[in-house]
Amino acid sequence: MAFNINQFRGELEQGGARAALFEVVLTPPPGGLLNGLEKSIFMVRTAQLPSSTVSTLTPSYFGRQIKLAGNRTFEDWTVTVINDEDFKLRNGFEEWHQRINGFTSNVRDFGASPEQYKAQAKVRQFSKTGDEIAEYTFVGFYPSNIAAIDLAWDADAIEEFTVTWSYDYWIRSGTNIPQGAAS
Repeated sequence: MAFNINQFRGELEQGGARAALFEVVLTPPPGGLLNGLEKSIFMVRTAQLPSSTVSTLTPSYFGRQIKLAGNRTFEDWTVTVINDEDFKLRNGFEEWHQRINGFTSNVRDFGASPEQYKAQAKVRQFSKTGDEIAEYTFVGFYPSNIAAIDLAWDADAIEEFTVTWSYDYWIRSGTNIPQGAAS
């Protein structure tokens, strides 16, 4: 096929999705109210639409291998957060961590069930006209790492930090993708 810029332009009917048009909504776990999470819509500066991987099994037969689909796994999800002077989001994440496993007590404050500290989160992608075009819901979601905030006397920047989240699986809303019998 020969190069044809007009065909390419014709395939980009809406001009391509924009990476900056998104929001992240964090829901506190049912085991207790964590203040500040409502600011996530404004303070989560970077995120990703999630990935998933289906492993490959390679059984051998007489020296030949075939490839078969294995189990699905979900990578941890990392966001970058802008830190405001009220520290609301940072405090909320640290409280969540404290209640999952106490910094000094080494006990869980949420109760014995993982469902008490796990929550849901959503990342929404918007079109250039403001319409929601994709929504991913993370299920069984909790912060597994709250990164350090770098400080320096010669810094002239707003503080940021990353939070890495572990979760059980994600669901894509508003698509024709079958979710399977177990969903």
